[in-house]
Amino acid sequence: MALLAHISDLHIDGTERGEARARRVFEHLRDLPVDAVLLTGDVADHGAEGEYETVRRLLAGGPPVLACPGNHDDRGAFRKVLLDEPPAGTPVNRLHRLGDLAVLLCDSTIPGRDEGRLDEETLAWMRSTLDDLGDAPAVVAFHHPPVPLHHPLPDSMALTEPQALAAVLDRHPNVLGVLAGHAHTAAATTFAGRPVLCAPAVTWTLRLPWEGDGVADLQAPPALAYHVVDGGRIVTHYRVVS
Repeated sequence: MALLAHISDLHIDGTERGEARARRVFEHLRDLPVDAVLLTGDVADHGAEGEYETVRRLLAGGPPVLACPGNHDDRGAFRKVLLDEPPAGTPVNRLHRLGDLAVLLCDSTIPGRDEGRLDEETLAWMRSTLDDLGDAPAVVAFHHPPVPLHHPLPDSMALTEPQALAAVLDRHPNVLGVLAGHAHTAAATTFAGRPVLCAPAVTWTLRLPWEGDGVADLQAPPALAYHVVDGGRIVTHYRVVS
């Protein structure tokens, strides 16, 4: 069994508000028995090195963090500060193992744009990695949800060409689900016969069209998802951090 704490969209921007909300979440998680914290993008708001340095400081002393970039992130600064790697503009794709569970962190960003895409380099990496895993259970994580969420903001900048992802998943029945961010709201749906589980945002919560005027609920507390992965099943619990 693996326990993942799934957070997303910190949007650290140099303000005390952004840092305080992220600190609240990381302090909440620090003493919990999670195997890892999954962070699905928009770690920084402007992609500045100083923003990632703030996140790195906040993460110190906590559980392992598995992160992939979002449309607000900069691949070079992300690599340099969070991964201790030379800055580079190629997709940030990584495999992590949590016991029997494989976590594929994929880069769905298009530099300079808000919508997402799993480019051919990333898709080839996914295919090769999943082929090597055989029957081992796996989850695939990236920033942009591959399905409409019925809100004009995230739907205007969703994952493009999702059929390419569907083709990969169709070949690999060991993939238990897709974990995403970007939506700024807890959401659950399906894609290619798999659950799609979107983490709520740390920075602000999306106000749905039937919930009144305005898009961003700045007063809602930060929230997260807990994914319990046991054999061939994912059980998800959503929680606010009050």
